Amino acid sequence: MTELFLYLIFFVLGTIMGSFLNCLVCRLHNKEDFLVKRSHCPYCQHSLSWQDLIPLFSFLLLKAKCRYCQKPISWQYFLAELATGILFLLAIMQHSYFLLVAFSFLVVIFIYDFKYYVIPDKVIFPAIIITFFYQLAANLQSIDVFYSAVISALAASGFFLAIFLVSRGRWIGFGDVKLALFLGLLLNFPNILVALFLGFLIGAILGVVLIILSKKGLKSEVPFGPFLVTGTLISIFWGEKIFNWYLTLLFK
Repeated sequence: MTELFLYLIFFVLGTIMGSFLNCLVCRLHNKEDFLVKRSHCPYCQHSLSWQDLIPLFSFLLLKAKCRYCQKPISWQYFLAELATGILFLLAIMQHSYFLLVAFSFLVVIFIYDFKYYVIPDKVIFPAIIITFFYQLAANLQSIDVFYSAVISALAASGFFLAIFLVSRGRWIGFGDVKLALFLGLLLNFPNILVALFLGFLIGAILGVVLIILSKKGLKSEVPFGPFLVTGTLISIFWGEKIFNWYLTLLFK
């Protein structure tokens, strides 16, 4: 019973964090203060009261519309709150408080790149620095693991840098190079390989689907960050199992 209560608390905390991360994305893009300035409707600019800010429930009770101007509220807010709540729950089930931090960065990167086709330095650099020092502190007794994480990060980032240089920035942006550095530090080997493979696979499948549906052309720009984040989340929980399964098939 105590464990279930703990899970509930962290799910709720995750939804609250998801609400904040949504706000953070919008404020960063608009270059607004995200710590002091009150939340407001992006259409009518009316300040939101506490009943407008209850994660998940406010969106449903307001029927996805602003209380004051009746303009539609994006489903992004509800989905980000729900996803962050689930991720916080999974993190605490893994007994990893650092994952709470890592998941928060990943959610911001996913939303920001999905909406604005860019990964801001104000997000990715702190993510890299914090993860680097976490890996160093966590692996002082097994420094080889830390070295492996650094090598994984440099290899992943180098791979993306090569693609960036060869394509002259047409295939991927430089933000993806920095993102690969963060993901390599976070995942280490072999999970980083699984994450990259899944990122490319998911991106390719969705790209083909969008072309078939005539939503995108061959030269259309599609943000790659969300695919890498999705691959990373899968790899965090099942990366080694997927890698070992693949090796079993390869050397059967």
